[in-house]
Amino acid sequence: MSEPVEELELRRQAEKRLRAKRDLGANALAYVLVNAFLVGIWFVSSPDGFFWPLFPIAGWGIGLAFHAWDVYSGPPSERAIQAEMDRMRRR
Repeated sequence: MSEPVEELELRRQAEKRLRAKRDLGANALAYVLVNAFLVGIWFVSSPDGFFWPLFPIAGWGIGLAFHAWDVYSGPPSERAIQAEMDRMRRR
């Protein structure tokens, strides 16, 4: 017996959302590990010098924040979708 179209679409969306969350988790883990490694290098080489790991931490952190926002912000509203479709039709 085949599933209704709505159920298949819901499943597709759920799988896509779970992949996005998994990818965000991998990005966050890499962020922590790589930046901890960079801080370790800084600590061993020049703990009294300028804290240069700040730049990759801040830069990657901004990207990670946007990634999290993309994953957890939710889908666009129906009103926004209709407005975009109207703009596209006028082209």
